[in-house]
Amino acid sequence: MKAATAIGVLIAIVSLVVGGIMKGTQPMSLINPAAFVIIIPTVAGCTLAAVGMARFKLIPAMYKRAFSPPELNLAGSVTQLTGFAERARKDGLLALEEEIEGIEDEFTKTGMQLVVDGTDPDLLIEIMEADTRAMHARHKANAETFMKAGQFAPTIGVMGTVVGLVSVLGNLSAPETLGPSIATAFIATLYGIASANLIFLPVGTRLKVLSTEEVESRQLILEGIIAIQAGDNPRIVQQKLLSFLAPAERAEVGEGGGKPNLTAVEGGAAQAA
Repeated sequence: MKAATAIGVLIAIVSLVVGGIMKGTQPMSLINPAAFVIIIPTVAGCTLAAVGMARFKLIPAMYKRAFSPPELNLAGSVTQLTGFAERARKDGLLALEEEIEGIEDEFTKTGMQLVVDGTDPDLLIEIMEADTRAMHARHKANAETFMKAGQFAPTIGVMGTVVGLVSVLGNLSAPETLGPSIATAFIATLYGIASANLIFLPVGTRLKVLSTEEVESRQLILEGIIAIQAGDNPRIVQQKLLSFLAPAERAEVGEGGGKPNLTAVEGGAAQAA
């Protein structure tokens, strides 16, 4: 489900608030603009200092990716690549040049172009794997931005509480306000811990998972491209690629790993991720 991350974060936040209310906490007592100002800009500043401006500016795009990730259609990739193997077996590798323009996934398109161009198999693998490593490194760095924010937030929350307690201890002349003032001071710690564990760390972890899934998708695609270049039987190509899919996903490709339908394959290019 594409919205799983957003739903999970929302459930966690609502559960925390509802649990607090059930324990007698007044919802309005959790709202503290001063604590918000201490936590959010300070965490942002520390994160900026840690990752640099170029990476920091990608945060909105990374939130979008985490909350609404692109769907990886592995079954569509298997169908598409098996169809290419069928076409290559019938008409030769050069016939695949007609198919290349219809491929939407850039990784698949690059690999198939290298095949048509007659690139040495070892060089093709080196090029494609280098591209995958570079992508994975970029994704890891983007996820690290949120992991860093998750590390800073709790400590900055404690710092905010200390600032609040300094103010409280400097004004002991009104003991009747001591309790509420201390409670307000601890809101900063709550904001820091909550933002780290309900937002920053889950988003960072989700970005890592999405990157791993994309690497696995590329491994499937590369395996198919290598098999096509080697001239493997389309049925063998399909069986190789089906090993990357969960049993439920294999049913989407076709019963029994049968012969691919080229008409369906032509549409598969628009679905493969």
